[in-house]
Amino acid sequence: MQQIKNIVVVGGGTAGWLTAGVIAAKHQGQRPYGFTVTLVESPNVPTIGVGEGTWPTLRTTLRRMGVSETEFFRQCDAAFKQGARFNRWTTGAVDDGYYHPLMLPQQFGKVNLAPHWLAEDSSESFCDTVTPQGRLCDEGLAPKTIGTPEYEAVANYAYHLDAGKFSHFLQRHCCDTLGVRHVLADVTEVRLAENGDIQSLDTAQGETISGDLFIDCTGFSALLIGKALGVPFRSCSDTLFCDTALAIQVPYAQPDDPVATHTISTAQSAGWIWDIGLPTRRGVGHVFSSSHISADAAEQELRAYLGPAGRDLPVRKISIRSGHREQFWVRNCVAVGLAAGFLEPLEASAIVLIELSAKMIAEQLPPCREVMDVVARRFNETTSYRWGRIIDFLKLHYSLTKRTDTEFWRDNLRAETIPDRLLGLMELWRHQSPWLHDEFDRAEEVFPSASYQYVLYGMGARTTVLPGTIEEDAELARRARRENQLLTQRMTASLPAHRDLIERIVRHGLQPI
Repeated sequence: MQQIKNIVVVGGGTAGWLTAGVIAAKHQGQRPYGFTVTLVESPNVPTIGVGEGTWPTLRTTLRRMGVSETEFFRQCDAAFKQGARFNRWTTGAVDDGYYHPLMLPQQFGKVNLAPHWLAEDSSESFCDTVTPQGRLCDEGLAPKTIGTPEYEAVANYAYHLDAGKFSHFLQRHCCDTLGVRHVLADVTEVRLAENGDIQSLDTAQGETISGDLFIDCTGFSALLIGKALGVPFRSCSDTLFCDTALAIQVPYAQPDDPVATHTISTAQSAGWIWDIGLPTRRGVGHVFSSSHISADAAEQELRAYLGPAGRDLPVRKISIRSGHREQFWVRNCVAVGLAAGFLEPLEASAIVLIELSAKMIAEQLPPCREVMDVVARRFNETTSYRWGRIIDFLKLHYSLTKRTDTEFWRDNLRAETIPDRLLGLMELWRHQSPWLHDEFDRAEEVFPSASYQYVLYGMGARTTVLPGTIEEDAELARRARRENQLLTQRMTASLPAHRDLIERIVRHGLQPI
């Protein structure tokens, strides 16, 4: 029986170090018995380093790795993220906008507030009716106080972060605390065993690195899963058109300028602009379809968005290849991060996919080679499902638009560009609001039904509410609405300004758990 004891992660960056850290933390107890995690990283290949948005799952991931949230803020130029605001996605008008917050609607497990809100035809937005978080974002308030322990929340939150600083932070923690062996080397050859498994890696520095399980975090090059094992790439460019990004780092005009506590996504003529606030700068970028606009014209739109602040700042161009591998775990190799695939960063799905993959590898790590193919089949099924649902959710933002002012938006409305599953759900949602497990039947859905509600009703979609269908839980809905009003008043009165809390965390630290 061939035991699985030596894990080799190839590639650094967020994908490599998060994966190595999650596995090493989970299997710390096996280290005295010969369990090892080795990360091989080229000293000559820079990481992409633009993944600045995360999901709340990262709080649990970092906590399980033993990371101090205070040190994370101090070393990663981190800020809080409470959701995303989408501007000009529905009509393109200046005042067109809505929130996708990270808090669930009030009493979400007990009552579906969407039909009650729809039946009232309220002038108040769905978000403000069911959660305080849109108001917190509007007022620039943090999701917790300095007295809230590390990783605990008053309002649910994720992070914005400097991806380059984050990967270095993870590297130090993995090596110093979790016992990960770090090898700086260029892989020159991937050697296969007779059965087709990866046996070892040859490096330009003369070291041969053997392992039992190899994790490909080599980015777009997909050195192991693609080049060595030949797993095909499945494009989704016929559904998601954006294939290029232009990124700029924008300094604040004043050191004490407010830091947005949400991602701002503003639609353009052939794509959209992200705007992410960190304590020391903003990360801003234009994601667009090169089939619908030239790079020069896209850069003009980006600089127009920034105004005088972005006039002379350098722009970094990044190519996007939308899609994913047909399989993610083949023989004794698993692809994580960009090696597995990539989609436009509309809902910050890149890092959460890394987390979910690393968590599943760590928790279901096969004890021996004989059962690895069984685990691989389960991993591939789950991961393929997740990629498909993310593609659906991203396309939903485009499929609900009422914009027809450019060919890009008109093309996004063509039925043949919308996945069949999403088309069916959109028809269903004309008559039935998304709710709990009606259409979302897997554990650890990346986007729960509440997320679909926020986007649907934020973009003006309507679900028919039949007479007599909501009276049964009407009183519960009224109580939930009232609870939300009181919670909104309490939170807006008690939570600190976002920048103020970040500065206090850096100076004084949060309470440990």
